[in-house]
Amino acid sequence: FRATGCHIDGGYAEYTVAYGDYVYRVPGGLDEVHVAPLLCAGAVGYRALKLAGVSNGHRVGLFGFGASAHIVIQVLRSLYPSSEVYVFSRSAEHRDLAKRLGADWAGPPSESPPRKLDRAIDFTPVGEMIPRALELLNRGGRLVVNVIRKQTPVQLDYATHLWLEREVKSVANVTRRDVEELLAIAGRHGIKTEVQVYGLDGVNRALVDLKAARVRGSAVLKIA
Repeated sequence: FRATGCHIDGGYAEYTVAYGDYVYRVPGGLDEVHVAPLLCAGAVGYRALKLAGVSNGHRVGLFGFGASAHIVIQVLRSLYPSSEVYVFSRSAEHRDLAKRLGADWAGPPSESPPRKLDRAIDFTPVGEMIPRALELLNRGGRLVVNVIRKQTPVQLDYATHLWLEREVKSVANVTRRDVEELLAIAGRHGIKTEVQVYGLDGVNRALVDLKAARVRGSAVLKIA
């Protein structure tokens, strides 16, 4: 086993060697700084969107609005123009960004949107957001959890949160096809990531800003 960044040069090197199957062609019009978030946060968000099974006209809720969600809302607006998108975020600045990117409604998680949700994606690290999203789902609705793990426990009541054929799905990882499809969509529809750029000497500041939810969109490290 040879690990990138350990046995061979990784993403912070000036040059690196990679298997051709895992290298992606960037569509024209997308620069390296703005395409970087598509390859991680964007790809897993797109994977969650596919698992959600959204149809044009569905009402979709996005819980949390950071690096991944701010890309997903643009994909939603491009592929499902008749759908309504409701965004839940504790940050007023993130809610403003959501509205600018096309959200029909944006508010804190404690508030309820104008109508029940058909589909929902949870981007947050806290367990309590799962029951909150399920409470707002219509019967037969589906929630996709777009994180590896939750920092706090998840507590559910069957009758309140799961009855009436509500579903919960998790995201394991992305596939190469997910990345290829997302890059094609971004090039075709002009999806633009919101980025805050840091130099390598600012990596600790970037981590602090991310933890404090001060980053609008995605944080990007620029090496050269």
